[in-house]
Parts: sequence; structure tokens; C-alpha cells
Amino acid sequence: MQDIEISFDPSRIDFRATSDQLMQSYWGASRTDEAHRRAFDNSLCVAAYLDGKQVGFARAITDYTVFAYVADVIIWPEHRGRGIGKRLVQALINHPEVGTVTHWSLSTDDAHSLYEKL
Repeated sequence: MQDIEISFDPSRIDFRATSDQLMQSYWGASRTDEAHRRAFDNSLCVAAYLDGKQVGFARAITDYTVFAYVADVIIWPEHRGRGIGKRLVQALINHPEVGTVTHWSLSTDDAHSLYEKL
């Protein structure tokens, strides 16, 4: 697998590509760009990059103390099956700003086996 870069820098997130990918998902089809913008602005966001191009995204909705909810884990279709989603979730869990969080939650209709070990 080529080297995937994980970054929390919000200025690097390709909003258009991320919003488009989420609107094609079963859980984000009814959302608007405005809804995504507000959600991203109020979350801890992380993205995955391959050769400088974004290939994945995830975010955590959190109080930064006790609780965090992992949301919108999405990998661009041509890059799925390479462990990128797992790396994004692990990066969120390991982020120093959420180091005291003891209650993590994730809801998904698919990919249960991918996340149950985290």
C-alpha cells in the first residue's frame, strides 16, 4: 500500500470532494453543502491523503472531555479496502485534544467488523 498521510489541518480538506462523497452515501444523501459546512466547522475533522490528494475523511463530534461520536467516515470508492477508514478512526481516538474522552460511539449500518476492534 502506498503511504497514506493523515492530517487534522482543516485548510487542507477538499470541501467539494468531501461533501460530494457524503451526499453519495446512504447516510448523507439528504444533506446539503451548508449542512456539511456547519457540521465540519463544529467537529474535530481528519482526512487521508495519497500523493497530496484527499482520499478519505472522518470527524468526531465531541465535548473534548468525556464523550465523542465518530461520524461521516468516508473513503473515496477507488481507495476502499486498504485500511484507510480504520486509520482515520484510530487517528481521531489518538488525537491529544480528546485524550480524556472515555466514551466513544460510532453508528453504522455496514463495516461493523472494521471498527469493532478499535
